[in-house]
Amino acid sequence: MKRLTVLIPAYNEEGQIENTINHVYKGLLKESIPHEILVVNDNSSDKTPLILKRLTKKIPTLRYITKGSPNGFGFAVRKGLEHFKGDYVVVMMADESDSVDDLVKYYRKLEEGFDCVFGSRFMRKSQITDYPKFKLVLNRMTNMFIKILFQFKLNDTTNAFKGYTREVIEGVKPILSLHFNLTVELPLKAIIRGFSYTVVPISWQNRKKGVSKLKLKEMGSRYLFIILYCFLEKLLSKGDYLKKQSF
Repeated sequence: MKRLTVLIPAYNEEGQIENTINHVYKGLLKESIPHEILVVNDNSSDKTPLILKRLTKKIPTLRYITKGSPNGFGFAVRKGLEHFKGDYVVVMMADESDSVDDLVKYYRKLEEGFDCVFGSRFMRKSQITDYPKFKLVLNRMTNMFIKILFQFKLNDTTNAFKGYTREVIEGVKPILSLHFNLTVELPLKAIIRGFSYTVVPISWQNRKKGVSKLKLKEMGSRYLFIILYCFLEKLLSKGDYLKKQSF
């Protein structure tokens, strides 16, 4: 069986991080999935580092990296992608918004031979709980724009919770995004560059503790930049970066 890395970026998540890690560990252990849990502490100023240090003594598959400034979701994920040891990697949020059952589902799909597994919160069997209405409307509009522009079946490109093989991570480099727009860059490049993927319905629930790190006012232009960057690659690259090429 291939080894899975669960990559969790964490910034000031003292209220959630312990439950998240415990649930991931117990869920993967129950399914006998070989794994590591890699947490990237994004220069947290609360008790997150202390909690991680304590948990490493209890959970043998957990390790963590502390990165310095500047802070940012993209910075943290990129740091983790430089250091993960698994054959597969799934980016998972620290706030328990993502389901461990779906994490197991991702692993099974990667084992089937898909290069990427993308979860959608907006399929028939998907479930979402307490999604703020304004964010939901904005999310649906953004994802519809991306779907129409790129003409593919994925309807939740902005969701951070996605799985990739190691080959995909190497194949989408160089990675440009420094913030939450990385959630769009990775899947768009993977699709454009010819990696196989499947889309599965997932469940999502709003965080119960802490504060969301996504700042909508700051992210609009960053998302648009990455979307247009990837679209230009699709139009103009002439297939130079397709999977059949040697990266």
